[in-house]
Amino acid sequence: MAERFASVDDVTERLRAVDYLADPAISGVVFLADRLEKPVLVEGPAGVGKTELAKAIAEITGARLIRLQCYEGLDEAKALYEWNYKKQLLRIQVDKDTDADWDEVESDIFSEPFLLTRPLLEAIRSEEPVVLLIDEVDRVEIETEALLLEVLSDFQVSIPELGTIKGNQQRPIVLLTSNNTRELSEALKRRCLYLHIDYPEMEREKEIVRVRVPEIDEALADQVSRVVRSIRAMEIKKAPSISETIDWARTLLFLGKNDVTPEVIGETLHVLLKYQSDIVKARKELQVPDTAGSV
Repeated sequence: MAERFASVDDVTERLRAVDYLADPAISGVVFLADRLEKPVLVEGPAGVGKTELAKAIAEITGARLIRLQCYEGLDEAKALYEWNYKKQLLRIQVDKDTDADWDEVESDIFSEPFLLTRPLLEAIRSEEPVVLLIDEVDRVEIETEALLLEVLSDFQVSIPELGTIKGNQQRPIVLLTSNNTRELSEALKRRCLYLHIDYPEMEREKEIVRVRVPEIDEALADQVSRVVRSIRAMEIKKAPSISETIDWARTLLFLGKNDVTPEVIGETLHVLLKYQSDIVKARKELQVPDTAGSV
């Protein structure tokens, strides 16, 4: 088995090289996922970098990122595979004018040329290195999780008409992300390493801002991080994500702001918060003016 990472520190350094600042817990789990060949269940609030971690791992390992976006109602046809029914029907209509035996027709239409691969099967069959991201797995019904178990355990899938299809490459790094909207099954959790990513501490978020917005100076990055930390401490519907912190920092630079004054916060609070009730509450608690209509 070829090892992707030399050590936990190697993971940290390589992730930093693509502007993903991982703490020792994150790097340690990524390292073990490679060595133990186990998927990683990554939980935490929306916007803390769970999906970005998968993208960063794909980039540093030179792997193709295959993403299965989960949603309510996701089924086998959208996650694993389905048959091209229109193409099958055309073939049946063509064979009606021949003496073809039905068994021959059936074996023909349930063969590779008529198979439509979806993300999970695509990852299994890939000839190139893969990072598989199963995003927001908590959005699917608990019954749908059963579709994932064979893939996560043995990295294979059983298709009744074709048999068992196994991966023919190094086992990919698999990340499942969850925003904790529901409890996942024990069967799924048993198959995974576990990683929780939370909002970063203020100094770490400041460092992230400086890495992702290199033109910002230290003083402004410090002010941005402090304000965001204060807002996250409030009882609001949706706390600002890391990406929204970065967007706010860029917004301040685009507007030529060198200092985070109450007036500046009032003008740009909509970049951080996406619910009017949250904006109203933040204005009140931060004692900033109402600047409705401002940029």
